[in-house]
Amino acid sequence: MAISPIYALRETGQNLYRNFMLSFATIITIGVSLWLFGGFFLFNYAVDNATARWEGGIEFVVWMNPDATPEQDAAIRAGLDDNPGVERSTYIDQNATFEEFKELFADTPEMIEVVTPDVLPPSYRVVPSDPDADVVQELVSQFEGRPGVRDVVSADETIRSIQQQADEISQVFLIGSVILLLAATLLILTNVVSAIRSRGAEIEIMKVVGATNWFIRIPFMLEGLSQAVLGALGAWVGLYFLNTRVIEGLGDRDALELMQGFRVSDSEYLSTSLLVLGIAVVVSGIGSMVAVTRYLDT
Repeated sequence: MAISPIYALRETGQNLYRNFMLSFATIITIGVSLWLFGGFFLFNYAVDNATARWEGGIEFVVWMNPDATPEQDAAIRAGLDDNPGVERSTYIDQNATFEEFKELFADTPEMIEVVTPDVLPPSYRVVPSDPDADVVQELVSQFEGRPGVRDVVSADETIRSIQQQADEISQVFLIGSVILLLAATLLILTNVVSAIRSRGAEIEIMKVVGATNWFIRIPFMLEGLSQAVLGALGAWVGLYFLNTRVIEGLGDRDALELMQGFRVSDSEYLSTSLLVLGIAVVVSGIGSMVAVTRYLDT
């Protein structure tokens, strides 16, 4: 017996209406859990983007003036190469800095259009022999204020503290989302089972007249899928505000100068949104499939 799309949608809508309160609770639970799960990824992306320059043991960055003379640049390079407290340093020229700038501000093309490589400062990223905070600060003081140097920024305890706090926030998001996703799966299962039991007499009649199990199952499975998709849409709204109001707000604050680049690119935001939708489909599939195969098999 073939199933009509109109019939399937009508039956799905009736099931949702009959169990409105339970359906609403399920949608809210799914939305919150997916929002937490997506927030876990967005915060990780933002922290990774902001701290990319500090990877590989880099403890401070010597920013040169864009118009520094070759002699000034050579003096800084020699000072780093000959310094026994410096294990190694990497020179990032203006073109490489511009490539990083484009990655960090990929979601604001208007900024990229008005910036050219020649206005961006080249830099030296320095790995000290001893990462002790006092040693690093002593090295920083040796290069601050020298001719051609625009600024010297060190990772010190600020970056470490931000990374630690971000890890803790991400863990809370992940644990909370997993717990709520399990609860959402159980709610979908309960909701579908409730709908099946409330229509027990109709289902028996349909079986008598020759309806197949799949003909009966599909509207109930679509009910679980509808709840999950609506929850995912709610999570998308929450992720939009999380990204635009919280993450971008933190990245724009002067107090977080060390965390410039604390933002999420368009591709990262899109991949997170699609992942959230995919998880919603999987959760609904598990919950509704368990329900219909357990209670509708003949």
